[in-house]
Amino acid sequence: MLVNFSIENFGPIRDKQTLSFEAQKGSHLEDEYVIYANGLRLLKFAIIFGANASGKSTIIEALDFLYDLILSPNEKKSDELIFTPFLFDETSNKKNTILSIDFLQNDARYYYSVEFNRTHIVSEELFLIGKNERKTNVFKRSTDSQKQISKIKFGREFKISKPAIEILELYTLWNTTVLSSFTKVNLEQKELKDSTDWINNHIFLANTPDDDFSDMVTDFIDLGFIKKEKVLEIIQKADFNINDILYKELKSSESDGTTKEFAIRTIHKVKNNSYLLPFGMESDGTKRFYSLAGLLEMARVEPNLLAVDEIDASLHPDLVIHFLLMFMENVKQSQLIVTTHNREILDDKNLFRNDAIWFTNKNEDGAAELYSLDDFDSAVIRNTSNILNAYKSGKLKAIPKTKDFYL
Repeated sequence: MLVNFSIENFGPIRDKQTLSFEAQKGSHLEDEYVIYANGLRLLKFAIIFGANASGKSTIIEALDFLYDLILSPNEKKSDELIFTPFLFDETSNKKNTILSIDFLQNDARYYYSVEFNRTHIVSEELFLIGKNERKTNVFKRSTDSQKQISKIKFGREFKISKPAIEILELYTLWNTTVLSSFTKVNLEQKELKDSTDWINNHIFLANTPDDDFSDMVTDFIDLGFIKKEKVLEIIQKADFNINDILYKELKSSESDGTTKEFAIRTIHKVKNNSYLLPFGMESDGTKRFYSLAGLLEMARVEPNLLAVDEIDASLHPDLVIHFLLMFMENVKQSQLIVTTHNREILDDKNLFRNDAIWFTNKNEDGAAELYSLDDFDSAVIRNTSNILNAYKSGKLKAIPKTKDFYL
């Protein structure tokens, strides 16, 4: 599970910004929202609001970039890291970028941080966090930028042979991470395995509104990871008038025999008559909700971190709220990051906690800031405040600063 995720000098984010899933004081919606794990109170949701181009999608993009650094590394030393640092000043373009993540896996808490620029990984470190927030270093990696060579040093409490370290250093190119190298070699090391397993098996990202999870959902149904009946039940509760979903396998990949293609058809019942419809003829909203239904079922059966940019794309506002309520009531150990423009969420205190609502806003320097509703003091927000009206009036910022409409 995710505890905190921090971003510095990435896209419109210049100064360090942290998205936290640690629940603050207060018992509002405690049973529905809070997960108890490793002595922590963690939230199920982070719902991010903000104007267009305010940086809210950057949170998911940065998480996606970290995911690729570990699971899809560069193959050649000459390959650059494809990202954009903050560009609206004279110095940030020359500074390094830092991404760090604090997470739980297998009853252990880890802190991982990586510092990089376009050419190489500058430094990298993994810590095990124990009681009283005590950090024990698992490894530290540094890079000689002149020789383009990486050096890895493990903490004394973590046993790993010198030959194993040499193998890791051999595979760790100056533009790849130690964690990505570990996924390529046949070595045993618990903390590295915990970290790479969590990122590989428990994070699912849709970092643009056009990202289509439907193929992945269909594959997971075919592999037995999730059940079609449950996905169908979720869809039926959203009033799409779909009675059944049929899958017909078209072909398998000749290379490995594991990749399949399916023709999907839905059955609609109208006045006691059943009609078969190709999935491609369904509305964009229906396709979107099929993908979300699959994600919800994945979150229900396994402790996963899901991130969906613009969850309201192609969906009626009531369906977005319905999906969030289904997640809140049925998911026990998974977490969800969403960005949205659906302001109606802010009008329902029975749906959200203040520490689960986040905003992105660009300051006068053009840099994106991330802050939660819980950060505001009682002079701005009281328990009796209408949050939607406060947001619409600009008290919470994070809205477009439009001018008059005359041309």
